[in-house]
Order: sequence, then C-alpha cells, then structure tokens
Amino acid sequence: AGSRDAGPLASPEVIDLHPAPADMERLVIEGLRRDPKQLPAWFLYDDEGSRLFELICEQPEYSLTRTETALLEREAPAIAAALGQGVLVEFGAGSARKVGPLLEAMARQAAPAANPAPSPAPNPAPGQPAYVALDISASHLQEACDRLQRRHPQVPMLGICCDYSQLEALPSHPLLNGQAHLGFFPGSSLGNFEPAAAQELLAQLRHLLGPGGQLLIGIDQPKSRERLEAAYNDRAGVSAAFARNLLTRLNRDLAGDFNPQAFRYRARWQAAESRIEMALVSEESQRVQLAGQTWTFASGEPLITETSAKYGAEAFLALAAPAGWRGAARWSDPDHDLCLHLLVQAD
Repeated sequence: AGSRDAGPLASPEVIDLHPAPADMERLVIEGLRRDPKQLPAWFLYDDEGSRLFELICEQPEYSLTRTETALLEREAPAIAAALGQGVLVEFGAGSARKVGPLLEAMARQAAPAANPAPSPAPNPAPGQPAYVALDISASHLQEACDRLQRRHPQVPMLGICCDYSQLEALPSHPLLNGQAHLGFFPGSSLGNFEPAAAQELLAQLRHLLGPGGQLLIGIDQPKSRERLEAAYNDRAGVSAAFARNLLTRLNRDLAGDFNPQAFRYRARWQAAESRIEMALVSEESQRVQLAGQTWTFASGEPLITETSAKYGAEAFLALAAPAGWRGAARWSDPDHDLCLHLLVQAD
C-alpha cells in the first residue's frame, strides 16, 4: 500500500511460506559419493557467495548480465506488447535489478486504461502492471522489493518467500487472482541444471503460472571456448574466490576441515555437452573431514561446483517442448550472445 501524496511508501508485503531448509548434509554426502564428485550449485550462494557473484557480474570478461540488461532495456516496449496485460511473476528474483525496464514499458502500454495515481494498491487498476517476486530468502526478498518499489511507486508489488521448484501453487492474493500470469526467469539460470532437471523445472514453472501463463526466459548461447573460459575464470580471481568460498561454507556449516588453498580453480568448456564446467581440483592427495566422515581426494581430482549449459535457440526450444512450451517470440543482442525467449503453453 501507499499514499497518493509524496510521502514515503509502505514496504511491499512479503508472504513467507516458510520453505523447509534443505537437508544439506544429506545432499553433500550424496554429492561426494558421485564420480566425479559434484555438489548442487546453490551451495555457492551463502551471503559471501552472493556478494562475490555480484562482483563476478561486474568483471569485464563476464558479459551475460550486461548483455541481458541492455537487451531488456532496448526491447522492453516490444516485449511488453507481446506479453500483454497481467501480473509479472519473477522466479528467483534475487536483487530484482533486471525487471525495471519491463515494468516501465508495461506501465506505459497500459497508461490509457490504468489509474494514473502514483501509488500501489492491493488491486491494480485495469491494465496496470503488477509485480510478484519469488525467492528463497525472506530478508533479501524484502530488501529487493523495497528498493524496487521506491523506483516504481505506481506498481503494486508482492514478495513470496518460497522454493518455487517445490511450490504446489501460487498463493491466493489480490495481485494474483483474476489476472494472467506472465513469468520472468532471467539470468540463464536454467543452464545450471542437467537437461532432465531443466525440463522438470520448466514443467514446474508452467504448472505455477497456470492455464494461459507465458514465460519470458533468458538463455545464454554457445560462444567460443576462449570467451567462455575467460568469462568463468576472470583475471581478477573473483570466480576462483567464489568457488573456494564453497569450501569455507562447508567447513562452517558441516564441521569440515577443507584447506581451500589446497585446491586450484578450473573452468573449462565441454563442447559435447555444450556447457562450461567449474571445479575445484585437488593439488595433492589429501583427506578431508566433513559431515562426520572422511573423504579422500586424489591429486588432480575435481570437485565440480557448478555447470552452465549454453543453448542455441533451436536447441532450447527442443528442450522446452516436452515441458509443454512452444516459442512465440525471441529477442537477441546484436552479437547473438543471449536470447530472451517468450514461451507460450503448447496446449
């Protein structure tokens, strides 16, 4: 809510669905028993990891964030026209820094029909855009929504603290009831999932958006080995610090005794899988205590921290089809480094 004068806006509402904490110990044990050893990528994002990732996005070698932001700014009017009216639902909103151009374009498109009062309301005026952000951290979600609301005081906003991959349905709320649901999933985060898991996630997003829901999703495309390996192994060493912070987190949360400096960071392109693989490689034969167990690492053995698949436009649409999506439109930067795909439900 907010007032119609120039006074301060109230904070957007955040619905806390109290997502169950993941069983980190079980997942770590399962991951370390794999060959090669591999942990879920989301383990990288504790507070320090999230800070380091924001720094990665600023490195000159890592162009994904800048490219997608510029593409959204340039194509927002066309995207808004293709999306039509409804509530914009962002999955894994994080800092919610990319959605602004879309909200502005949707508001301009709806201006003749919408209430021009510069204050959000529980029920948006006909044609007026609304924004719903889904993320796992209630405190970060509130901060992101507060910051976004100050920049877009005319847009009604809502935060939902949840694990959207496990959510049965979006909650009943005035901003969500009776409106088309327009999904927004930027950042090429889908690439962190193996193909089967990526299809499952796309099917889950379709389920959450409901009948007639659409999805605007950012997908990073294949590039030269040299560019990709440089992007994920910047000269400033931020990517390496980001990966090593995982070991620091494991030491803290699961009583481990990893020596982060006993591992070197490696990022390499795997052409057959069309993905970049990030790993911490043991510099020597060593034993590590973690989660009450002893784990051995041979010299040169990798611990995979993250993979990031890159999909050409046709390959991505082939991935999305079994999840019930078909392509309706797409936008790309001039160099065709990244695509924004607008997906509609196939039936």
